[in-house]
Amino acid sequence: MEPFLRDRFGNTSGSHDISRRAKNMLEEAREQAAGILGASPSEVIFTGGGTEADNLALKGAALPSRGGVVTIATEHEAVLETGHFLERMGSKLDILGVDQHGVVDLGELETAIGRHTAVVSVMAINNETGTRQPIERIVEAVKRANQRTLVHTDAIQAFSSLDLSVTELGVDLLSLAAHKFGGPQGVGLLYARSGINLEPLMHGGGQEYGRRSGTHNVAGVAGMAAAMAAAAADRDRFRREVGEARRAFEAKLSDRIERSVPEAMSAPQHSHVRLGVENETLLVRLDRLGVAASAGSACQSGATTVSHVLSAMGFSKEQARHSMRFTFGWTSTTAEAEHAAELVIQALEGRS
Repeated sequence: MEPFLRDRFGNTSGSHDISRRAKNMLEEAREQAAGILGASPSEVIFTGGGTEADNLALKGAALPSRGGVVTIATEHEAVLETGHFLERMGSKLDILGVDQHGVVDLGELETAIGRHTAVVSVMAINNETGTRQPIERIVEAVKRANQRTLVHTDAIQAFSSLDLSVTELGVDLLSLAAHKFGGPQGVGLLYARSGINLEPLMHGGGQEYGRRSGTHNVAGVAGMAAAMAAAAADRDRFRREVGEARRAFEAKLSDRIERSVPEAMSAPQHSHVRLGVENETLLVRLDRLGVAASAGSACQSGATTVSHVLSAMGFSKEQARHSMRFTFGWTSTTAEAEHAAELVIQALEGRS
C-alpha cells in the first residue's frame, strides 16, 4: 500500500503519469481479486467496505423493478436494514426463520420465492455464531423456484476458511470486506455476475464501469488484493491450525461451556458458547485480563437487548445473556488458545 500513499498518490481518472500508475495498480488488483474468486475482472466492483457491498447487491438488484427480497432472520444488519428500506420503497420483503443452529430450511426458502422476487440474500458464515449455510444448495433451490431471481451471499466471514469460487457456489452476487482477512479497513468488493444490471447507489463520475462512482481508494484496493492472495494461499493451514487452536480452547473449558452450534456446522475460527455468568460481567473481567471477546447481546440506548441472531435461533433471554463469542485468527496458536482458556476460567471464578 505504501507507494500509493506516497509518491504514487494519484487519481485513477487522471491522464498524467502518476494517475496512470494508480490506474494500472487498480486494474492489476481487480485482475488478482477476480482470479482468486474465479470471476472475470469486469465482474469485480470495489466498494468502501462490506456494508456498502451488501447495500449495492440488494438495492442494485431490487430498485429497478421494485422486485421482492427474501432473506433470513440471522443476517447482518447491512442486509436486514437494506431489506426494510426496500420494503418502504415498495418491494416485498420476506424474512425467513432458521432452525436451532441458525440454518435456513430449503423448502421454506423455495416456497417464499415468487414471480417478482428480485434477489435472495443468505450469509455464507454467520458473523456471530459461525453457522455455515449450504450456499450451493440454496442457489439450486432459488433457481428451481425462479431462474431470474438473483442470489447474493455476504461471504465476509467466510473468505479466510472457505474456498470461494463463484462458479462452484453458483451465486450471482458476493460481498467481501478486506479487514476480515488481514487487509485494511474501509475497503471491500462486490462480485456481480456478468449481465446483471445493477442500479448504482453512488452517482457521479462513473467509476467502476458506472456501478460505483467516486475517487478510488487505490492504496486500500492494493492492500485488499494482497491480503486476498495471502489469505487464499493460507487456507489449508488456517483451517487446520486455527481449528486446532479453537478446539484446544474449548477442550480446556469443556466442563464449563456449551457450544451453540455443532462443530461440523460452524466455521473453524468461531467458538460461540454458553457459560454460567452473564456476558456483560464476563466481558469486563476478560477485558481486564487482556482477552478480547464479544457478547451475544448488545447494549442499545441504555437497555439490554438480546441479539437478533440468537433470538431467531430460539435462545431465551437468559441463554442469550450467558452467551459469548470467541474468534481465532491466522496468528492464533494452540498455546495462546489454552492460555486464553485459563484466563476465561479466572474470569468465571471472579479472579480478574
